[in-house]
Amino acid sequence: MAFQKDFLWGGATAANQFEGGWDQGGKGPSCSDFMTSGTHTSPRQITAELVPGTYYPSHTASDFFHHYEEDIALMKEMGFKVFRMSIAWTRIYPTGVETDPNEEGLAFYDRVFDALLAAGIQPLVTISHYELPIHLVRRYNGWASHELIELYERFCHTIFERYKDKVRYWLTFNEINCGMLPLGNYTSLGILNEGTEDFTHQVDDPALRFQALHHQFVASAKVVKYAHERYPQFKMGCMIALMPSYAYSCNPKDQLEDQWNWQEMNFYCGDVQVRGEYPHYAKRLWEKYGVSLKLQSGERDILREGTVDFYSLSYYQTICVSTDPTLENTSGNLLGGAKNPYLEASDWGWHIDPEGLRFTLNELYGRYGIPLMVVENGLGAYDKLEDEAVHDPYRVDYLRRHIEAMKAAVEIDGVELMGYTPWGCIDLVSASTGEMRKRYGFIYVDRDDEGHGTFERYRKDSFYWYKKVIASNGEDLED
Repeated sequence: MAFQKDFLWGGATAANQFEGGWDQGGKGPSCSDFMTSGTHTSPRQITAELVPGTYYPSHTASDFFHHYEEDIALMKEMGFKVFRMSIAWTRIYPTGVETDPNEEGLAFYDRVFDALLAAGIQPLVTISHYELPIHLVRRYNGWASHELIELYERFCHTIFERYKDKVRYWLTFNEINCGMLPLGNYTSLGILNEGTEDFTHQVDDPALRFQALHHQFVASAKVVKYAHERYPQFKMGCMIALMPSYAYSCNPKDQLEDQWNWQEMNFYCGDVQVRGEYPHYAKRLWEKYGVSLKLQSGERDILREGTVDFYSLSYYQTICVSTDPTLENTSGNLLGGAKNPYLEASDWGWHIDPEGLRFTLNELYGRYGIPLMVVENGLGAYDKLEDEAVHDPYRVDYLRRHIEAMKAAVEIDGVELMGYTPWGCIDLVSASTGEMRKRYGFIYVDRDDEGHGTFERYRKDSFYWYKKVIASNGEDLED
């Protein structure tokens, strides 16, 4: 078989997009709880306070908070080996500054982990996934402040000790390289600059953003080192949003532009978290954005001592990079680019490129030489529920082709791949648009973009297909 016998098949979610129960069980509000719903063309609003009569999708999301037993039973039925989820920081420390954790929140995740383990499913926990306590946004402007490192450490120490016998796999920050983009200010870094009103058009200060990202690097390294010293059973990983690109043409200027894109968007954060130091091209990047990093004493040593054990990534699409401003552009996950004439696109205009995944895995494994894990991948599409069924051959085709690309990377190219957890395995709220209709899951959730619905769960056709894929360890990919 192409995949190792203990390959981790499963699915992925995030608390702020899936869990709901935003004000229950002692949970405090997060930055996501102040983002309204939106659409592909109408951006999500970021409100200073909750506006009466306005729908905030994270408040209920898919209501895993009340449906976790049912959802885990469905995962077990599919044969999941692993479930990627996040722990909501505000469920453990409601404002982020408390000295004592919220026992109700800790007990909730105890129940979730116990149910997963009883079902034979390993938890893969993202520690921070776009849900910084809103108090830390308002008091410190998020990760722009060095103060957050200590607060994050306290959060990690608490959950490490509490769940040391239940969770083996940890990711320190979700898609940490989103901090390289203006879009990452609020959700990824907790920075709310004056004048920002919506997710798409955020007021940006690159110097502040790069400093905040440095604070996340230090925080990640400190807790990785802490875990290695006290919990040798843990496997600590980074998580990068891969934004792979091709040079649009053989014009040397396009080739150089493409190389710069890989360095800035895909390698900068991974180089720090895997290699333990800022790369050679960092100086050029800092000069480009007018950045002068402030490093405290000993922080370079901390980065070297807190490197991760494995590298996880999200992969949805590729883009083309060109210096020709007249080319037609297309949208994408976080980053758009020139339209690739050789590729088809999803309902949301994202390029569909399975071979790009194989290319990406080779690039990453050749650069870092540590195990890789694809922890997000999938097709956001309009699904139609008819007679309690969803027929989604488009999703099966998309996933089949990407699994075939992973098999080739492993079997032919020699890449070491740990597992695969498609995004939104049970339908959830889109982080970028706040929509429910942009569905990724094997399981349909009866909930719409206005917050109406029963939360009833329905198995899609892809549910039964993925069950067969897992049972055959990726060998049987037919319909």
